[in-house]
Amino acid sequence: MLILLVFTGAIWLLDRLVLRTRRPDGAPEPWWVEYPKSFFPVILIVFVLRSFLVEPFKIPSGSMIPTLLVGDFILVNKYTYGIRLPVANVKVLDLNSPKAGDVMVFRYPEDPSLDYIKRVVGVPGDKVSYRDKRLEINGVPVATKPVGDYSYVEGGLSFVNARRLTESLGEHQHDILVQPDLPTLQPGGVRRFPLRENCEYNDSGFTCTVPPGHFFTMGDNRDASADSRYWGFVPERNIVGKAVMIWWNFDAMGRIGTRIH
Repeated sequence: MLILLVFTGAIWLLDRLVLRTRRPDGAPEPWWVEYPKSFFPVILIVFVLRSFLVEPFKIPSGSMIPTLLVGDFILVNKYTYGIRLPVANVKVLDLNSPKAGDVMVFRYPEDPSLDYIKRVVGVPGDKVSYRDKRLEINGVPVATKPVGDYSYVEGGLSFVNARRLTESLGEHQHDILVQPDLPTLQPGGVRRFPLRENCEYNDSGFTCTVPPGHFFTMGDNRDASADSRYWGFVPERNIVGKAVMIWWNFDAMGRIGTRIH
């Protein structure tokens, strides 16, 4: 989109400063001038909206079930955590910081070309523990309440049965899924990520102290999520924005307009 914006903007500017003055009165614009000039305002508006206000994303996986389903189209607030320059993603105006419980979109630390969405469970300075399927923040267990069973089809092939719990994290109350028959952690999936020395892993789970300028994230579908447990902390510079609303789902129209908690 940036390339289109630069191209159409350059044609618009060239015509305004040079070409228009050389055309005879009443002569029509060449097609290669008319079309870029027509598209330039539209592309500019869309670019500004996506860069500084809101941006749409599609949920590709089940790592955030039951909060977000595969096929949900969501809106992400781009200015909640500060104004950033497009493309460079450099913050120019600091407004707020992510809080525990926020559903956040960010650039995947191992490949910044990919956007990930997870829930923030730890902010800088927090000591995050997840052992025997129980989350603790700074030594205090996060309150949960059983809701019942939850079933879904994974990848169109396998049927998954899980327990659904309501979790209270920060100012947020949301549902999570756990599968009691699966281990708390898959040790073989833990990478050698930056600042891993801030974490301790064993058979029952892990404990990590979140370093300055970083955040710890987990999926709501706890046993089906590749998250900070495995690839590490999210640097502040990788933040894209806060997920706020489901604006479309072709398979579940009743989800349209649902706020994301």
